[in-house]
Parts: sequence; C-alpha cells; structure tokens
Amino acid sequence: MDTEQRINNIKRHIFYELLSEAGRVMVLVRYSPDVIIGKRGFVGDEKDAGLTLAFNTQMKFAWDESGMTATLAFGASPQKCYIPAGSIAAIYSPELRVQLFTAVSEKNHVKKNGAPLTGSNDDNDGIPVQGGKNVINVDFVHKKRLDKEEVDREDL
Repeated sequence: MDTEQRINNIKRHIFYELLSEAGRVMVLVRYSPDVIIGKRGFVGDEKDAGLTLAFNTQMKFAWDESGMTATLAFGASPQKCYIPAGSIAAIYSPELRVQLFTAVSEKNHVKKNGAPLTGSNDDNDGIPVQGGKNVINVDFVHKKRLDKEEVDREDL
C-alpha cells in the first residue's frame, strides 16, 4: 500500500470516528477537475479556497478506496457528488474541536487555468509556510497577565 492510499485510509477512519462521536463532520474539498458537485460545481472563489461540505448520520453516502459518493442538497435541489479522496484537504468536527488537515496532491489540486496550486514555497508540497498569506502567527510565550480586578470581572 502506497503512502497516498494509507493517508486516504486515515482520512476515512477519522471521518467515520468523528461522525460516530459528534453526529456531524465537515469536509473541506479542494477544486479538481475530478471532483463532481452535481450540476452546481464550484462557484465563486471556491475554486481557490475550496468548498466545505457538512455530512451527518442521516445522510446516505459511501467512502471507498477512490473517494466519497453522496447525494447532497444545495438549497432544495439534490445533487449527485463524487469527491476523490485526494481532493479532501481537511476533515473536522466543530463540536469535538478536532481537525485533520492534509496536503492535497498536486495532480488533484489545480486552479481554473489548469496550473497546479502551490504554497508560498514550492519545496513544501503546496503547504503554506511561515509568512504565507494563509498562516497566522501565534505567540504562546508572552501571555497577558491579568490583575486581580480583571480576573474578578471575567468571572461575572
């Protein structure tokens, strides 16, 4: 089993575990010509930013070795969808505060003009690096110290 297939198996396992625990899972799908989102497709900036889909235990869908198939409703219109596992960039549960982010393979992740998407540094397989526009720097070393008065107000 190659690395990409093992990663897809991990994605599938985490998806079903989160679904079992929380009853709902969010999936971030990156644009690829292989992704089918019914007649709707990707609209607006979704080709660049991706599309977040919500799955719950009441829905009918399947996830096999190649990816997910589902009938999803956009508005009142059900649409047949196919999402290759390699185009799934993230799986997360807001309720459980758990998330898995993966790099989308170059062959599945392309812009509107057919050119591959890459991060700010080509040596990182398309993953944004420090200083990239999608990276937020957080300083955990310098905590703001609250005086006793501020702590008492926060407890109210």
